[in-house]
Amino acid sequence: MTYTVEVEVGVPLAARKAAGIVDATLTDPRGWTAGDTRALQRVAGDADVRVLLATPGTTDALCAPLDTGGRLSCRNGGLVVLNAWRWVNGAATYDDLDDYRRYLVNHEFGHALGNDHEYCPNPGDPAPVMVQQTKSLEGCRPNPWPFP
Repeated sequence: MTYTVEVEVGVPLAARKAAGIVDATLTDPRGWTAGDTRALQRVAGDADVRVLLATPGTTDALCAPLDTGGRLSCRNGGLVVLNAWRWVNGAATYDDLDDYRRYLVNHEFGHALGNDHEYCPNPGDPAPVMVQQTKSLEGCRPNPWPFP
């Protein structure tokens, strides 16, 4: 599966740095390519998935009809929209901003791969990456990886 990484014009984030974080996350051995069952590759042109870091307003518009309230991210068709406010500020459920960013990429890209939301299987366990960890850990521990 191919993907692009873009930063909305006017968002004060370095596109190259953001793309590096997305690439490192998606190619990490704990990520969606674990077990060599799928391959993900960033390309410069047309891609299967477009990852966009966007302002809260743009995120709201691109994620509609999902109500992101200016704070959530989404996947809508072939578009993965990462809310730039979250990218910068993280979530109360994570102490480590880098891990939160990894979670955000893996969770939303997981939807592009066809995965639905999951729930915490047992309190104290690492949360499955498809738990809506931005909102709640449901008793689990934070976990940014599909295959920790």
